[in-house]
Amino acid sequence: MKPVKIYTTNYCGFCVRAKDLLKRKGVDYQELDVTGDDEAREKLVEMSGGQRTVPQIFIGETHVGGYSDLAQLDKEGKLEPMLQA
Repeated sequence: MKPVKIYTTNYCGFCVRAKDLLKRKGVDYQELDVTGDDEAREKLVEMSGGQRTVPQIFIGETHVGGYSDLAQLDKEGKLEPMLQA
């Protein structure tokens, strides 16, 4: 299974939802909390193609997007193949 990284803050409801979805799917993930870390936030903006919100989720080297993007992939049956590829 490809490694999953999720960038979060400690006050983000969508971050909680994304982590819950991954847990329900049995997916292990690495959480990187960028709360109050301006340098990490700027790096995240670069890595995500300009996205300033959290969560930002990466599967392997692929930027998935945020919670709604992750949920849409799951709904369409595309999340599992992406994790396995």
